[in-house]
Amino acid sequence: MQYFLNSNGVVIIYDLIKTIQDNALRLSEIDGAIGDGDHGINMNKGFTLCKERLIGEQINLSTALNVLSETLLNEIGGAMGPLYGMFFFGMSNACNNKKQIDSIVFKDMLETAVSELSEIDLSKAKIGDKTMMDTLIPAVEAYKTAINNRKNFIEALEEMKIAAEKGKESTKELIAKVGRASRLGERSKGFLDVGAVSSWLILKSMADSIIQIIINN
Repeated sequence: MQYFLNSNGVVIIYDLIKTIQDNALRLSEIDGAIGDGDHGINMNKGFTLCKERLIGEQINLSTALNVLSETLLNEIGGAMGPLYGMFFFGMSNACNNKKQIDSIVFKDMLETAVSELSEIDLSKAKIGDKTMMDTLIPAVEAYKTAINNRKNFIEALEEMKIAAEKGKESTKELIAKVGRASRLGERSKGFLDVGAVSSWLILKSMADSIIQIIINN
């Protein structure tokens, strides 16, 4: 059975922080097309603050996810801080007190993370509304389908990555129906939704890190 230890999982968060830092400018450029242009700046601020709080601490993945959640909820303005704060809060809760994280535990982490978004108005968004949900919902469903079809952990993560990228790319041809970009109506078409892009980066980074840990076990 493929799994990794919760105690070895903090590297997933360090990799995720680096991914956001490396893509901060790109995210702000994407956001600038139909939004405020500060998505990358805010994400970079939050994830960098999280890194500062993690350095030197001997903690596991669930604790690191909780630190990330609290940092985003308390330190980041705009919509994305609370959204991703609740997302990672759900992930942390789902793996708390789990010694090993296998494909089933990670499925619970994904499902709980998305369900936590119901605490925020974006929960009203559905596939096709040009939001982060266009990435998250297909990705989680693809992962669950892979597990139900008896795919192993790595195979399910690869399926999740494929679905996440397709979902992200689909937003380019959509008209925004939720959030600030919805004010633009037809003019929002032709641009990627930045929340869908950052969600894709997050899922891809986490999947790649987990795969590497499993391979190295």
